[in-house]
Parts: sequence; structure tokens; C-alpha cells
Amino acid sequence: MTEQQHTQQDPATQHPRPDFPAQDQPHPGWTGAMDPPPDHGEESYRGTGRLEGRKTVITGGDSGMGRAVALAFAREGADVLFTHLEEETDEARETSRLVEDAGRKAVAVPCDIINSTSVQAYKPSPHLLDYAMSKGAIVTFTQGLAQMLAERGIRVNAVAPGPVWTPLIPATLPDTVEFGKQSPLGRPAQPAELAPAYVYLASQEASFVTAEILNATAGTPLP
Repeated sequence: MTEQQHTQQDPATQHPRPDFPAQDQPHPGWTGAMDPPPDHGEESYRGTGRLEGRKTVITGGDSGMGRAVALAFAREGADVLFTHLEEETDEARETSRLVEDAGRKAVAVPCDIINSTSVQAYKPSPHLLDYAMSKGAIVTFTQGLAQMLAERGIRVNAVAPGPVWTPLIPATLPDTVEFGKQSPLGRPAQPAELAPAYVYLASQEASFVTAEILNATAGTPLP
């Protein structure tokens, strides 16, 4: 995708559709080995200053959705601190480069909280039961913590994506050829398509939004 994110496009065809080449990776996966490569918004995301002066903390920001969100936050004017596994240091360097190229730096300060849950919290797959259980817990955690912190002016929200093309997919699924084909749009999301949801929830535009689970599932109905 080379168009910037505000350009009107057909959502069913603006990114690659399965079938994808068969691919298998050791955990936790490597972006550079993915075919097609994920789009994190490197060429498409244009910031408008919606998070100017903010300080953000992202867990798991080295690749996939975390990298896309880090890039979007930086281009919206926020400084970024993100965490990663030791074996993902090379991936983390690329995320750092993208943030620094946007003219931002890394800091650690209190901030609003945006969790990542999943469609698996509501429609669990048998082979992903442990993952689905953890994502279900995040829904409850988000809604409870939002009520706990509201009086302190801290909002807590979550994004629940459907299938997203990240390194976790070839590292955990036995067959990726038709990954995302079952979604109503017929394809998985690219990480760059999820980043604006996080930007919105972190921005002043969402000042009255807390305890919300924002679904981004390509049309799969969730509660």
C-alpha cells in the first residue's frame, strides 16, 4: 500500500489477499522472512499532530501491530517507549529507527492505557485456547481497570482485531496459505490498518471514551 491512510480505497483489495505462499518460522517469528511483507505504514501513514507532546509506552513494539502503532504514535507527535524480547533485538532496532526518523524520542511516563485483545476473546479457536483465554481476560481487565482509574482522569480502552498479518502468524500456525480468507473482507489486516484505532483511543478526540473495546474485525460481528 503506497497511498496515504486517508485516501479512499476498496478495503477488500487494498492489501494482499490469500492464498499466500506456505511459510513456517520458529517462534517468535521474523518480519523479514514474511511473504508478503507486512505493511506497518512506513510509506502510507501521515501524522496530523493528534498526539503532539504525549509520552507513550508500548509493550511488544518490535514488530507487527506494535511496530505499526509505535510508528503512528511517533508521526502523530508522541515520544515512544516500547518493550521487546531479547531475541527480537534486531526487530526492535528497526522500530527505533522508524520512531527516530519521525523526530521523536523514547521516555517512560504515566499515560492512558490501550490494551490489545482479539476476536479470539469472543470466538475462540480450539488450537488457540490459551491465547483466547488470555485475550478474554484482557477484556475484563480493561473494563474493570477503566472504572478503577476514571476518577484519576486515566482512560483505559482496548482494540480487538481480527486476523492480522504479523510474524506471530507463520511462527504459530501450521498453515498460513489461507490465513484471513475467512473474514468477510476475504483477507487479513495489515498492521498499519490497526494503528489508527490506537491513535484515536489515545487522542483527545476520545476524551469521553473509556472501558471501550474497539472491534476491528473486517466485519465479523462481536458483542
